Amino acid sequence: MSRSARPAVVLVHGAFADASSYARVIPELTAAGLEVVAPAVPNRSLVDDAAYIASVVRAIDGPVILVGHSYGGAVITLAGTEDNVRALVYLAGYALEEGESLGELQGRFPDSGLADALVYTPFPVAGADETGTDVSVEAGKFPALFAADVDPELAAVLAVSQRPLAARAFTEAAPVAAWRSKPSWGLVAASDRTINPDVERFGYERAGMTTVEVDSSHLVMLAQPKAVAELIQDAVRSTAH
Repeated sequence: MSRSARPAVVLVHGAFADASSYARVIPELTAAGLEVVAPAVPNRSLVDDAAYIASVVRAIDGPVILVGHSYGGAVITLAGTEDNVRALVYLAGYALEEGESLGELQGRFPDSGLADALVYTPFPVAGADETGTDVSVEAGKFPALFAADVDPELAAVLAVSQRPLAARAFTEAAPVAAWRSKPSWGLVAASDRTINPDVERFGYERAGMTTVEVDSSHLVMLAQPKAVAELIQDAVRSTAH
């Protein structure tokens, strides 16, 4: 797709969610004149999900700001090595080091309330005898864990429309860490009950990111869309040539 030299913004959603989690941020960005792409992440495997997002990035004829929420942070850590990615923005996300898995990073810190709310469900794997395992969140616990400051009616919808994450994604090691070569920004959701905020802080500090903290639940894009859009626009401005 041909486009201007101004960066496009690619929004990568996390586990237990889909691209509609950016529904309140997208209008803020488009009103600022930015092109936005919000793909659906397969949520099957960290390496495979990153390869898919990398293919989306390569299809954009011009520079890209790559944004990842939660598990999407791990995905952009890999996909962000694409040549046209100018910057990374992490939203309550996992900034993995090379050779590190989600489980390893999370395991360095006390568990959030998420661990006791997870549901494991087998799913068929095409061409294989064994099944995979999908991980989702108990619907009744989802609003308080993910979206305590989001409209309760919307939180209830999100709870029953989750996009599960395959369990294998938690144990796959990141083969690369794009933040080592790309400027990065990070947002800590200070009232996060899904990811321990210290996990976010640690990853961002280790990467030397420009970091902001927002008093928000995990779904900061729906709870604090203006703060999220402002951080993304900071990245756009800082990487403009």
